[in-house]
Amino acid sequence: MRVLADAVGPALEEVLSEMGIADEVWTGLLGPATVEEHGDLALPCHRLAGTLHRSPNDIAVDIAAALDPMLSGTAGVSAVSGFVNMRADPSWLAAQTMALLPDDRLGIAIEQARTVAVDYSAPNVAKEMHVGHLRSTVIGDAIVRMLEHKGHTVHRENHVGDWGTPFGMLIEHLLDLGEANAAEELSVGDLDAFYKQARTKFNSDETFVARSRNRVVLLQGGDEETLRLWRILVDESMRYFNEVYGMLGVLLTDDNIMGESNYHHLLPVVVERLQASGVLEDSEGAKVVYPSGGWLNREGEPMPVIIEKADGGYNYATTDLACIIDRVERLDCDDLLYVVGSPQIQHFEMVFQVAEQAGFMGEAHNAVHVNFGSVLDSDGKILKSREGEVIKLVDLLREATSRAEQAIAEKNPELQGAQREAVARMIGIGAVKYADLSTERSKDYVFDWDRMLAFEGNTAPYLQYAHARICSIFRRSSVERSQVREASITLAQPEEVLLARRLVNFAAVTDATLASYSPHTLCTYLHSLASSFASFYEVCPVIAAGDDATRDSRLALCGLTARTISTGLGLLGIESPEQM
Repeated sequence: MRVLADAVGPALEEVLSEMGIADEVWTGLLGPATVEEHGDLALPCHRLAGTLHRSPNDIAVDIAAALDPMLSGTAGVSAVSGFVNMRADPSWLAAQTMALLPDDRLGIAIEQARTVAVDYSAPNVAKEMHVGHLRSTVIGDAIVRMLEHKGHTVHRENHVGDWGTPFGMLIEHLLDLGEANAAEELSVGDLDAFYKQARTKFNSDETFVARSRNRVVLLQGGDEETLRLWRILVDESMRYFNEVYGMLGVLLTDDNIMGESNYHHLLPVVVERLQASGVLEDSEGAKVVYPSGGWLNREGEPMPVIIEKADGGYNYATTDLACIIDRVERLDCDDLLYVVGSPQIQHFEMVFQVAEQAGFMGEAHNAVHVNFGSVLDSDGKILKSREGEVIKLVDLLREATSRAEQAIAEKNPELQGAQREAVARMIGIGAVKYADLSTERSKDYVFDWDRMLAFEGNTAPYLQYAHARICSIFRRSSVERSQVREASITLAQPEEVLLARRLVNFAAVTDATLASYSPHTLCTYLHSLASSFASFYEVCPVIAAGDDATRDSRLALCGLTARTISTGLGLLGIESPEQM
C-alpha cells in the first residue's frame, strides 16, 4: 500500500537512523506484507542483522516498540518472525478513502510528460487480421490508454506491412481480377482468399512471376500507375482493418498508419549513417553490423545484423533502424515501445544495440520490446479453426458477441432489443480482451470460451457485473451517485476495511502496471477489488443499513468502487455497462 508507505516513511527513517542503520541499507526493503493477515506493509529485518549483529527477531521487536507510538492513529505495528508489520488504522484509512471521493482521477497523478512511440497491431495489407493480431492490438491499446491518462504524449504507430516484393504479385493479381472486382473482394474482408490466389499463381505461372517481378521494380522506382494500384490495395485493406478496430474498440485510426512504405526513403540513409559511424562492415557482399552484445550463431561464430543484402535488398532490421531514426528525430520521442511477439526478442535486442552503437539513440532514450506469448487451443497448439486455418479475428469477435447475447438472454430476459445488443457487445468484446490482458503477457494462454465469458472468477463479465450491480443499488436507493462524493466514511466492519484498503491502492497499482507494461497487474487488482466488494455487499446492508450515516458511508464505498472498476476497465479498453 503505497499511500501507507509514504505516511510511515519519515517515522521509520527516524527510528532506523537512531539505531545506526543508514538509508541505503534499508531503502527498498519496505513492501507489501506477504501475509495480508499480518498487515499492509512489512519490513524484513534479516538484512539488518549483519549491520547490528543481532537476530532479525530482536531487531524487529525493537523497531516495532519504537515505531508503534509514533504511528498512533496511522498504523498499528507488530513484530512477527523477524518482520516489522504495519496495518493501516481504520480511521486513517477512512480519511484516505474519503480523499478519493471528490477526486476524478482517483489518486492517479499526472506525470512529467514524455514523448512515447508505441508500435503495435501491424497487420499486413491484403492479408487477414487473425487471432495472432489480437494480443499486439489490445496490449498496445491498453498501454497507450494508460500513458495518455498519465499525461504523456503518445504517438500510436501502426506499422502495417504495406511494402516489399509480395506487392508485385498482389498488384498483378488485382489487374487480372479487374480493379472493381478486386476492390469488392477486399472490401468484404476476403483478404486471405485474395492473397492465396495471388500466391498460387506466383507458384505455378512463370509468366505471372515475370510480371510480378517487373511490377516490384516499377513500385520501388515510383511509377505513378503502379503506386495508384498499390494504393487501392492499401486503402481497401485499411477499410477492413478499421472495421475490426471498431469492433475491438481500440483507439487506432487512419492517422496512426505508419507502414513500411513510410520509411522506404530512409533505408539508404540508414546505410550511409552506419557507414559514417564506422560500424558497417562487408561480409560476403552484404553490408552488416556486429552488435555490441556479442551474439553468436549455432556454429559459435559472431552473428551480424544484415543491413543490405548482397543483391542490394534491405532487411527488416534496416526498416526498424529507419523507424528509430524517424521516431527519435522527427517525433522527438523519449521512449520507443514495440508490442511484438516473443519470437522477435533476439531481433529487437540486436537492433537496439546497433542503434545505440551508431548513435541513433542516446542514453536519454528508452527502447523496450513489450513481448507477448501465443494464443493456444485446449491441446496447447496455436489456435486455429476446425479446418486447420488461422482464425479470423473478425469471426472470433462476432462469435464472442453472439455467445454473450445468449448468456444475457438466459440471465436477464427482460433486457431486449438494442439495449441487449449493446450490452452483449460490451460483454463479449470485453471478455475476449480481458482474457488476453489478464494473462502475464510474456506467457502463452489457452483460449477458452466458457472461462472468459463466465460471470465468476477473474473475467471481464465478473467485473462488469460488479459495476452493474452497484449501478442497480443506486437506482434502488433514490440517492444520486454524485451526492455521496461528499459523504463521511466510517469503517466499522472488517469487510468495509478490506474494501477501503483495495480502493486506496488503485493509483499505485496503475503506476506499477505501466512501469512494467504489464496489464495483467491491473487485471489482478480489479478482480481483488470486485471480490472484496462482493464480500462487503454480502455482509454489510447498504440501502437497509439502519441509519442514514451508515447508509451514506456504504453508498460512498459503493460509488467509489464503481468508479474504480469503470476507470480501471476503461484503461484496459473495456466498457462497463450499467445493466446486465
